[in-house]
Amino acid sequence: MQAELRALGRVLVAYSGGVDSAYLAWAAHRSLGSDMLAVIADSPSLARTHLNDAVAFAAEQGIPVEVIATSELDRPEYARNDGQRCFQCKDELFDVMEELRAARGFKAIAYGVNLDDEGDFRPGQKAARQHHVAAPLLNAQLTKQEIRELARQAGLRVWDKPASACLSSRIEYGRPVTREALSMVERGEDAIRALGFRQFRVRHHGDIVRLEIAREEMERALTPAMATQFTAIFKELGFKFVTLDLEGFRSGSMNGLLPIEQLRQTG
Repeated sequence: MQAELRALGRVLVAYSGGVDSAYLAWAAHRSLGSDMLAVIADSPSLARTHLNDAVAFAAEQGIPVEVIATSELDRPEYARNDGQRCFQCKDELFDVMEELRAARGFKAIAYGVNLDDEGDFRPGQKAARQHHVAAPLLNAQLTKQEIRELARQAGLRVWDKPASACLSSRIEYGRPVTREALSMVERGEDAIRALGFRQFRVRHHGDIVRLEIAREEMERALTPAMATQFTAIFKELGFKFVTLDLEGFRSGSMNGLLPIEQLRQTG
């Protein structure tokens, strides 16, 4: 992978602070030094806690980083929140990064897609292909678990960081993505994190909030005292009904609600 990174020349790395993009940014910095720049896309769909941690990790590792504003929420095709929302998000991201690349004299853009992502519903990959974005982790045939292990061996603190995704992924398909809905989700997740839970999702279904808690943490969630706290938190945020999903946390659970025809539109 290092040879591929060096061959790219000066490169922008799409960086979210998750394990995959953090490892890619670290590897690119080791290979290219100042000839790389990690780029964080900031918008209402990025939780402040994730933004702050991404910036902090880059500072810890001496990785050059820049935060840029993206406006995917202004796209009607994104805000309507159908099965192609992620395509619109990545298309906006790479449009903005392409402008930055041209203005700053970088040669390429890279992102942290990996081998496991190939088997998931990821419309954003179509946008990456259309923008000719490099995929070094995928080309190296690295799985998520292998990337975590490489990050652990490199001593990167993010190696066991819980999986994360944009706040829009918490809103059920077909329900418009609004700043208000994103704020409700973000404030709810901040509150659950403050209770000491590590792996979870707040799923927005209109009047109903569906909480997914990791199975290993479920016993603590299934108590009358915790139910009282969950209820108080989410009713104050504006939800009328508060539910706990007994299947527990699973990444991409909203995708299971899409019709098969849309799942086939990954390009």
